[in-house]
Amino acid sequence: MNAQSQISSADIAASPEVTVVDESAVKRAVKATMLGNAMEWFDFGIYAYLATTIGKVFFPDVGGATQLLSTFAIFAAAFLVRPLGGLFFGPLGDRIGRKKVLATTIILMAGSTFAIGLIPSHASIGVAAPILLVTLRLVQGFSTGGEYGGASTFVAEYAPDRRRGYFASFLELGTLAGYVAAASLVTAIQWLTTEEALLDWAWRIPFLVAGPLGLIGLYLRLRLEETPAFQAFEASRSEDDAPVKVGALDKLRETLAGSWRPMLLCIVLVATYNIAHYGLLTYMPTYLSNTLGYDETHGLLLMIVVMVAMMAVITRVGALSDKYGRKPLLLIGFTGFLVLSLPAYLLIGVGGYVPVLLGLAVLGALLLLFVGVFPAVLPALFQTGVRYGALAIAYNVAVSLFGGTTPLAVTALENATGSNLVAPLYVSTAALIGGLAVLMIPETARRPLEGSPPAVATESEARAVLRRIRARAARGRRLEADRA
Repeated sequence: MNAQSQISSADIAASPEVTVVDESAVKRAVKATMLGNAMEWFDFGIYAYLATTIGKVFFPDVGGATQLLSTFAIFAAAFLVRPLGGLFFGPLGDRIGRKKVLATTIILMAGSTFAIGLIPSHASIGVAAPILLVTLRLVQGFSTGGEYGGASTFVAEYAPDRRRGYFASFLELGTLAGYVAAASLVTAIQWLTTEEALLDWAWRIPFLVAGPLGLIGLYLRLRLEETPAFQAFEASRSEDDAPVKVGALDKLRETLAGSWRPMLLCIVLVATYNIAHYGLLTYMPTYLSNTLGYDETHGLLLMIVVMVAMMAVITRVGALSDKYGRKPLLLIGFTGFLVLSLPAYLLIGVGGYVPVLLGLAVLGALLLLFVGVFPAVLPALFQTGVRYGALAIAYNVAVSLFGGTTPLAVTALENATGSNLVAPLYVSTAALIGGLAVLMIPETARRPLEGSPPAVATESEARAVLRRIRARAARGRRLEADRA
């Protein structure tokens, strides 16, 4: 009888030392989290792409740069409360499970976005209109604080180790799909309606669409089971002699005390990545229209072309990270932004659709190396017992301080300096810092998540893992016997 046949299917199913992943369950998890992520960035995208219109509806008493700054200030306000959402939802997800928290966040995201579409204009209710807008944007930001950390944790914990980069990249495919859907819908509305109709009622349509999208996402998430990694963690915790129920503050203290080093690295990585991310996907349409003079519709169309091209290859980037490693791709991306950001923006500034598309293509290709890899990198920095909380807190602190504020900071610096080159210099500086941080993280491709058993796709892989584990144990016993 050979060594492989000595390990039966029952042995594999009962073993806490390896997890065989159900591929159909992985696909369901990917779909549910991808749709939630798409809706999150659809919500934020429509606000960014309608920034000029929203400024006119809610801040009609001011004009020009001040009006745009007011709109982006509210955009940034939603990001400032994201750390509070991360502090609340993240440790909660480590205590009661990922699934319940993700169902809650998608309800709050969809509901607050839908409600924005119902706010009366400033002309109808005066200063109450922008107050309501700020309030709902804060609810959006708070709920989103628990979304990305939970979604990336969920997919990472479901995926087999050898294909985690591939499956996790679908999360950012959802991000791009949300942006494309937002840009496409806004472009269609701008194309089909007059300026008067857009200001009167048509701007509301994209926000109202979030309602049914949220219900679909909730349905998909409620059909999921808890992740295998979290189930294994719960099972091991329940086997303790005297399991203690962990309170919210205790869990938060455990997360911060035990994971502060990887959390600091995560903050630096996410901050530098998000400056490039928001600089391209959120700020660029405004840059094209307000700074370079393109009309809003054509600026959005150019961005749609770039984002659709990114969607076509993003999962291949994730698969490449499984094959060659996460760190090499990230280093190429950060080096590229450091060297090529300024030339790309200069090319965009030349004008004409071909130079603009080429410049956007360079930036989009470099950004792909981030969005295709980070969803697999970030969850792997943390232990299973604190993964959701540590990632949610670190991610949202970084996004709050450096991501959502990017459009506001760049717009303010451009107005202060009168230079069109603030954005590329801002991105290049961030890329230098991010590249240094990449050198300090461990390579996690094809390796188990910290605190979790190896996750494999087939029983034959599981048998190979168990044989290695048992062989190491046997060698250890022989060494102990020899010493005795």
